[in-house]
Amino acid sequence: MALNKNKDLKMFYSISEVAQMFNVTETLLRYWEKEFPNIKPQKGGRGIRQYTKDDIKQVRLVHHLVKERGLTLQGARDMLKRNKKGDVNRQIEVIDRLKAVKAELQEIGKNLNGLV
Repeated sequence: MALNKNKDLKMFYSISEVAQMFNVTETLLRYWEKEFPNIKPQKGGRGIRQYTKDDIKQVRLVHHLVKERGLTLQGARDMLKRNKKGDVNRQIEVIDRLKAVKAELQEIGKNLNGLV
């Protein structure tokens, strides 16, 4: 999932923004926070979660394993334990780049069809 270019300058993201990025519920993010120790957003004075870009990378990793690859929570935890070299992170980066290229090519295709 590519971040909105206007939001690239932000330091913190709310739970609702992160939920929207991944098309999941805030409840699911809170659940993943309990199930995966690598997801640990900071909490403000009133307990409001503040996600950094690194936190979002961790959510992206869990989202990829659970929602895109279809692993169980235990399977995802096991994969993360074995992921010392960051192989899954690199795979996700490649997938994100390919999705961006696909979207760009689709946009070019639409523009070309409009010229015909």
